[in-house]
Amino acid sequence: MKKIEAIIKPFKLDDIREALTELGVNGMTVTEVKGFGRQKGHTELYRGAEYMVDFLPKAKVEIIVNDDLVEKCVETIIEVARTGKIGDGKIFVSNIERAVRIRTGEEGSDAV
Repeated sequence: MKKIEAIIKPFKLDDIREALTELGVNGMTVTEVKGFGRQKGHTELYRGAEYMVDFLPKAKVEIIVNDDLVEKCVETIIEVARTGKIGDGKIFVSNIERAVRIRTGEEGSDAV
Protein backbone atom coordinates (compact mmCIF):
# COMPACT_ATOMS: atom_id res chain seq x y z
CA MET A 1 0.00 0.00 0.00
CA LYS A 2 1.03 3.58 -0.65
CA LYS A 3 0.07 6.95 0.77
CA ILE A 4 -0.43 9.71 -1.77
CA GLU A 5 -0.31 13.26 -0.43
CA ALA A 6 -1.25 16.04 -2.82
CA ILE A 7 -0.94 19.73 -2.03
CA ILE A 8 -3.31 21.51 -4.40
CA LYS A 9 -5.13 24.76 -5.02
CA PRO A 10 -8.33 24.70 -2.92
CA PHE A 11 -10.71 25.33 -5.81
CA LYS A 12 -9.58 22.06 -7.45
CA LEU A 13 -10.59 19.92 -4.46
CA ASP A 14 -14.09 18.90 -5.60
CA ASP A 15 -12.88 17.98 -9.08
CA ILE A 16 -10.11 15.81 -7.62
CA ARG A 17 -12.52 14.11 -5.21
CA GLU A 18 -14.88 13.25 -8.05
CA ALA A 19 -12.09 11.96 -10.31
CA LEU A 20 -10.54 9.79 -7.58
CA THR A 21 -13.95 8.39 -6.62
CA GLU A 22 -14.44 7.30 -10.23
CA LEU A 23 -11.13 5.40 -9.99
CA GLY A 24 -12.39 3.48 -6.97
CA VAL A 25 -10.77 5.47 -4.17
CA ASN A 26 -13.26 5.09 -1.33
CA GLY A 27 -11.84 7.45 1.28
CA MET A 28 -9.61 10.45 1.71
CA THR A 29 -8.52 12.96 4.29
CA VAL A 30 -8.51 16.65 3.41
CA THR A 31 -6.81 19.37 5.42
CA GLU A 32 -6.76 23.11 4.85
CA VAL A 33 -3.10 24.12 4.91
CA LYS A 34 -0.98 27.15 4.11
CA GLY A 35 2.42 27.26 2.53
CA PHE A 36 4.65 28.60 -0.19
CA GLY A 37 7.06 27.24 -2.74
CA ARG A 38 8.94 28.99 -5.49
CA GLN A 39 6.28 31.69 -5.71
CA LYS A 40 7.26 32.98 -2.23
CA GLY A 41 3.79 34.38 -1.58
CA HIS A 42 2.52 37.64 -3.06
CA THR A 43 1.61 41.21 -2.15
CA GLU A 44 -1.97 42.43 -1.72
CA LEU A 45 -3.52 45.84 -1.37
CA TYR A 46 -5.97 46.34 1.52
CA ARG A 47 -7.47 49.75 2.35
CA GLY A 48 -4.67 51.51 0.56
CA ALA A 49 -1.89 49.63 2.35
CA GLU A 50 0.23 47.03 0.64
CA TYR A 51 1.20 43.95 2.61
CA MET A 52 2.96 40.65 1.97
CA VAL A 53 1.07 37.35 2.10
CA ASP A 54 3.81 34.83 2.87
CA PHE A 55 1.68 31.70 3.18
CA LEU A 56 -0.90 30.89 0.53
CA PRO A 57 -3.99 28.77 1.22
CA LYS A 58 -3.79 25.21 -0.12
CA ALA A 59 -5.63 21.93 0.38
CA LYS A 60 -3.82 18.75 1.35
CA VAL A 61 -5.42 15.51 0.13
CA GLU A 62 -4.24 12.22 1.63
CA ILE A 63 -5.29 8.83 0.27
CA ILE A 64 -4.11 5.27 0.89
CA VAL A 65 -4.30 2.95 -2.13
CA ASN A 66 -3.05 -0.46 -3.20
CA ASP A 67 0.17 -0.44 -5.23
CA ASP A 68 -1.64 -1.21 -8.49
CA LEU A 69 -3.70 2.00 -8.26
CA VAL A 70 -0.90 4.45 -7.41
CA GLU A 71 0.14 5.51 -10.92
CA LYS A 72 -3.44 6.00 -12.10
CA CYS A 73 -4.21 8.14 -9.03
CA VAL A 74 -1.10 10.27 -9.48
CA GLU A 75 -1.82 10.78 -13.19
CA THR A 76 -5.43 11.71 -12.41
CA ILE A 77 -4.43 14.25 -9.75
CA ILE A 78 -1.91 15.83 -12.14
CA GLU A 79 -4.45 16.00 -14.94
CA VAL A 80 -7.22 17.49 -12.81
CA ALA A 81 -5.14 19.84 -10.62
CA ARG A 82 -2.97 21.35 -13.37
CA THR A 83 -3.79 24.94 -14.30
CA GLY A 84 -0.42 25.62 -15.90
CA LYS A 85 0.27 28.47 -13.50
CA ILE A 86 2.72 28.68 -10.63
CA GLY A 87 1.46 27.18 -7.38
CA ASP A 88 -0.36 24.15 -8.84
CA GLY A 89 1.10 22.03 -6.05
CA LYS A 90 3.06 18.86 -5.35
CA ILE A 91 2.41 15.14 -4.97
CA PHE A 92 4.29 12.87 -2.57
CA VAL A 93 4.07 9.06 -2.56
CA SER A 94 5.29 7.00 0.40
CA ASN A 95 5.07 3.42 1.65
CA ILE A 96 2.56 2.35 4.28
CA GLU A 97 3.93 -0.40 6.49
CA ARG A 98 0.74 -1.16 8.37
CA ALA A 99 -2.88 -0.06 8.43
CA VAL A 100 -5.38 -1.04 11.13
CA ARG A 101 -9.09 -0.23 11.31
CA ILE A 102 -9.69 0.69 14.94
CA ARG A 103 -13.34 -0.41 15.10
CA THR A 104 -12.87 -3.96 13.76
CA GLY A 105 -9.17 -4.65 14.07
CA GLU A 106 -8.92 -5.40 10.34
CA GLU A 107 -5.45 -4.92 8.90
CA GLY A 108 -3.83 -4.21 5.54
CA SER A 109 -6.04 -3.60 2.49
CA ASP A 110 -9.14 -4.62 4.47
CA ALA A 111 -8.53 -1.73 6.85
CA VAL A 112 -8.42 0.83 4.06
